Amino acid sequence: MNKESKNQSKSLSALKKAQSLLAKIVEMKEANRYCVDIMQQNLAVIGLLKSANQELLADHLNSCFKAVMNSSNTAKQKQMIEEILQLNKLSLK
Repeated sequence: MNKESKNQSKSLSALKKAQSLLAKIVEMKEANRYCVDIMQQNLAVIGLLKSANQELLADHLNSCFKAVMNSSNTAKQKQMIEEILQLNKLSLK
């Protein structure tokens, strides 16, 4: 398995775990479970999503981004850089 496939596998795994845990959190809320327990699980989902996002970014930089930067298409290169800067801006909110 190459590095890109490993990152893709890690991100997919984290997303599936987050999805499963989120369903459990909804059940906990519907069952009126203790608020702190729900919030702890919610923070775990946030952590999984952050981890998945990091893996997705690594995969993008090592594949799509790298390919465009190695090309001669300066318009596409500029667009890719702007996309990364926009993602960074969103992550800081």
